[in-house]
Amino acid sequence: MNTRTTTPTFALCCILLVPVLLLLSAAPASAAQVSGRLEWLHKAELRAVENGVVERVLVTPGQHVDKGEVLLRMDQREARAAALEAAARVARGVVGLEDAERELERTQELFDRGLIAVEELKDAELNQAVAVAELESARAAQAAADILLERTELRAPFDGIVVARNAHDGAVIYKTLQQAPLVAVAPTDRMLARVLVTSDVLRRYRPGQPAKVVVRGEPREAQVYSLGVEAVRIDPDGAVYELDVVFESRPDEILRPSEFVQVTLP
Repeated sequence: MNTRTTTPTFALCCILLVPVLLLLSAAPASAAQVSGRLEWLHKAELRAVENGVVERVLVTPGQHVDKGEVLLRMDQREARAAALEAAARVARGVVGLEDAERELERTQELFDRGLIAVEELKDAELNQAVAVAELESARAAQAAADILLERTELRAPFDGIVVARNAHDGAVIYKTLQQAPLVAVAPTDRMLARVLVTSDVLRRYRPGQPAKVVVRGEPREAQVYSLGVEAVRIDPDGAVYELDVVFESRPDEILRPSEFVQVTLP
């Protein structure tokens, strides 16, 4: 008797419950909001490639620089002298080749008229080939000298901000003993927001997925940039990894690494 009266009620409850369960299973997971910190997208550490003396450091930390701007200049006297000598060698090579070509032309004319033997023509051809080789060698030496001269200056590889300066005017630099970069530059058009997540959270995302970053109270559009491969620590809940999102920053603002931000992951 009791079974007959409760069965319809139970069946009705099941019918009403099924749509609710379907809605819950179809609902997307809520976005994850985590705290993170800012990092440079990347940083260029500039060092001297040759021994020398610092003539002048032209920048200070926090200074904005344009791509190609000179940051530091080494003493250039020796490099300039080598470049001048290389240029003079090229000039001598040009003159020598011109003389060899004229001599070959004259010898060819005499040979065609039957006035000289073939051996003399071959000698003239050989001298012209040697002059060509000497000129090419001189040009190669000039290119190498020009590169060495260029290397006496450290230039900004991109628009950015100077984040470190470890050299001063008059410092003696040995290329094999540079423990720290002379100057370091980081781009300012984009920044990273780094958060720490467990492996369960990490595997939900792929580079390029949209995200949001709240910087100093202002929301910014962002996207997942990279996923950590090695754990930074092991917690009771499991391994913890780095997840980086990237966003654009404005030229008129100075964002610094280690500032705290809020990151919203889809």
